[in-house]
Amino acid sequence: MSQLVIGLTGGIASGKTTVADLFSELGIDLVDADIVAREVVAIGTPALDKIAQHFGSRVIQDNGELNRSELRAIIFNDESDKQWLNSLLHPLIRTTIAHQLSTCQSPYCLLVAPLLLENNMQKMVHKVLVVDVDVETQIARTVARDNTNPEQAKAIIASQISREQRLEQADSVIRNTGMINKLTNDVKKLHHEYSKIAQDGY
Repeated sequence: MSQLVIGLTGGIASGKTTVADLFSELGIDLVDADIVAREVVAIGTPALDKIAQHFGSRVIQDNGELNRSELRAIIFNDESDKQWLNSLLHPLIRTTIAHQLSTCQSPYCLLVAPLLLENNMQKMVHKVLVVDVDVETQIARTVARDNTNPEQAKAIIASQISREQRLEQADSVIRNTGMINKLTNDVKKLHHEYSKIAQDGY
């Protein structure tokens, strides 16, 4: 891993995408773990074929794409199925992420991964940047954005590591108060700091 890699993470609805976009506007290359997770199960991939063989045609939509909601429902209720899926996909996702990071051209690059800490991906990065909001804000934003109810939002938050655990593992923290000017300034400060670290060697 020759490039300085910053791992960007945060709980649901913390504003990770907004922060990532601000870094991107400053010319920083991004690798998005969620996009990679979709790429490795795209139509025609060996992983999708294996998933179809294991779970049957119910997890494949009419257009040939993975039926994510059906698959989620299955693994949510069966730990052994969840482990089987993770053992198939996690190595593929990590290999693809590592390859994409190796092709970054900017002074440092950003690995955007909502479950960076939950999936023990810290070893793939040099610094962890956490976008932090309070739980009440997370619930309100999730309900508004995903058209869900507060109980579902709370369940998603409970399935991720706690805010305290996340902050304990952070090298840098951006508190997202919802003020875009403050967010932009915070990102610019960190961009300057990361660029200097990359330049000086790390």
